[in-house]
Amino acid sequence: MDFMQAVWLAIIQGLSEFLPISSSAHLILPSAVLGWPDQGLAFDVAVHVGSLIAVVGYFRHDVSMLGRAWLKSIFLRRHSPESHLAWYIALATLPAALAGLFLGGFIEANLRSMAVIAFTTIFFGLLLAWADRRGGGGQSIDQFSWRTALVVGAAQALALIPGTSRSGITITAALALGFDRETAARFSFLLAIPVILLSGGYKGLQLLDTESVDWMLICVGVVLSAITAYLCITLFLKLIQRIGMMPFVIYRMLLGAVLIGLIYSQSV
Repeated sequence: MDFMQAVWLAIIQGLSEFLPISSSAHLILPSAVLGWPDQGLAFDVAVHVGSLIAVVGYFRHDVSMLGRAWLKSIFLRRHSPESHLAWYIALATLPAALAGLFLGGFIEANLRSMAVIAFTTIFFGLLLAWADRRGGGGQSIDQFSWRTALVVGAAQALALIPGTSRSGITITAALALGFDRETAARFSFLLAIPVILLSGGYKGLQLLDTESVDWMLICVGVVLSAITAYLCITLFLKLIQRIGMMPFVIYRMLLGAVLIGLIYSQSV
């Protein structure tokens, strides 16, 4: 992987990590269309670190508040809406963590084909359209409960299947449960923090066996993915109530069609 490939892959990862459009569907295109090599484990960890920096940086006040409230609920038995939300985020993380632990190997070996990504890109895009039109409501983040956290967490576990989109499926679930668009997106982004930590930590452990790392490309991955992800979160939350989810649904349909076209062209 050369410098310009690293630049583009970092930008793609940063933009697609938090938009409901599937990062895995986008990262397969440079390889399929341009013949780019696999980005490698080290670079994958780097762009995830960048995404983590972005989401923690954007929600730094929320993270600090939730962290303090969570610690008070453990050590001082002082409970508050903030501590409840922190526990709901932890609860919603469990299904994805368990699914990754027990099903990650199977998914990696059997569900990373372009055909699977094309199907999930379209199917879960249509599900997002349904949730945005039929679901959604006036519920705010204060109205989350352990039941809604489990539902959103179970939905997040589906994001292990490439093409689903972690942010897309969690926003879909929250909208279907009656939460407004901004609340659904904010909970999805906060929920990304422990998931990225777990995923990045696991891949980081695997990286210990790697012999050589191109640190210049690693720095490019961290910095560019952090910048683009931060800008993406900022614009998405500002525009989501006005534009809704349909632009992303349409984009997913077009992307799925492109992937199907690539599958057909490779089969003839």
